Amino acid sequence: MTTGAMFAPKDEASFIYREKYRCQGTVLSTNPQGFAILKCTSGYAKGRTIAVNFPALTKLEPKPVPVPVPERSPAGINSPRQSDIFAGGAKRLQMTESIELTIQSLRAYGADHEHWGVAWSGGKDSSATLTLIIYLIDTGKIPKPKTLTVFYADTRQELLPLANAAAQIMDELQERGIHVEVVTAPMDKRFMVYILGRGVPPPNNNTLRWCTRQIKIDPMIAAVEKRIAELDGNFLMITGVRQGESAIRDKRIEMSCGKDGAECGQGWYQKVLPEAKGIKGRIATLAPLLHWRVCHVWEWLKHWAPLAEFGDWSTATIADAYGGEEAEEINARTGCTGCPLASEDKALDTILLNPAWAYMAPLKRIRVLWRELREPKNRLRKAGAEILKSGNIASNPQRMGPILLESRLMALNILIGIQAEINESAKRLGRPMVDMINPEEEARIRELIAAETWPHGWDGEEPIATTPLDKVFADGAVQPLLFC
Repeated sequence: MTTGAMFAPKDEASFIYREKYRCQGTVLSTNPQGFAILKCTSGYAKGRTIAVNFPALTKLEPKPVPVPVPERSPAGINSPRQSDIFAGGAKRLQMTESIELTIQSLRAYGADHEHWGVAWSGGKDSSATLTLIIYLIDTGKIPKPKTLTVFYADTRQELLPLANAAAQIMDELQERGIHVEVVTAPMDKRFMVYILGRGVPPPNNNTLRWCTRQIKIDPMIAAVEKRIAELDGNFLMITGVRQGESAIRDKRIEMSCGKDGAECGQGWYQKVLPEAKGIKGRIATLAPLLHWRVCHVWEWLKHWAPLAEFGDWSTATIADAYGGEEAEEINARTGCTGCPLASEDKALDTILLNPAWAYMAPLKRIRVLWRELREPKNRLRKAGAEILKSGNIASNPQRMGPILLESRLMALNILIGIQAEINESAKRLGRPMVDMINPEEEARIRELIAAETWPHGWDGEEPIATTPLDKVFADGAVQPLLFC
């Protein structure tokens, strides 16, 4: 039987990858738990860093040519305490080096905090962060905190494959006795209720991007504040912010949620949480995967984390939601169903390429609906100049505003119809059903519409935005309507 004693770093070995592909690789390290880490040099998995159980390995005779001396590890990688993760940016990091830098980061800062929390949204970066940290704790590679709380941001808008994967991982967390809190916005602040019940237009990238803060960040702040109040001692919030090696080279963290396929909202957690009212001064944040390349995230989710040695996590489903084997090349950002902020619905398009999820195709109609609701025919408009509390005229007179009551009701019925159409197919195929608008949310939306609810500053007496009006300028000047 093949054992770890037969292998040493730089040994060559062959193995069968995914039960059908013959591959060859160089041993990077061995683990007493019964596996080796190899860098694949030929075959289907060429270029990947993979964990392989000892019995599956066949040792190869050394080649007659000299083996090149490997490059030195980045500065400080073997030190017990990492003083500067940016010191490792001189060369491209390998998978094991990225993990080692993460270990050093958590050892350096984790030990100073009794209580840890993980901001988890179910996407690739935060899921890799969460599962890696628990593996490192379980194997004694980093100190175990007094408490560990996982905060799952349930926006009620996640694409179904990601929501399903999150549910599976939550079950696995609870089996391990890990405290999980599902964080959801209050009913009237939820995405669908806010748009259809209150009439606030769908968010856009130019003037009204309210969604991330309202359905992710504010609920997370409230949940963290409540949790901190229950605990004695300091608190470390761990986020999935990941900038890749550019963060190491540039020695800075960008908070954009669009760089290199990074998760929407994670940068906000890193930036906003420590400064939030009620939390400031009581919490620190850490992004231990900041330096990871996106290929390492996929490698962990698809090939390492699902192995029993690394926790037997249901993370491969997450990779499938991003495109499976082609996820790295596609580099799609997944997020909310029918996200009105995305220029293209790449995430949903990628999922629909998988025959198992093709029945969700009616979701493609949602982005069309959001565009329709932003049209003037479906909205009110201020008739003239708005006077602010300061006495000044608002800079955008005659701005368009909320969605008409009848347009909201129309949109609600369309969305309920899309949901019913998908779920009818799901029942027939034995597949998971979507839950865009649950019965409680539908009832609340209809209640708000019936009560003729409008956003602050609007009363419903304003004209429809298509109504011809005299032109009012920012300085208060009026240009009469010339043609009726």
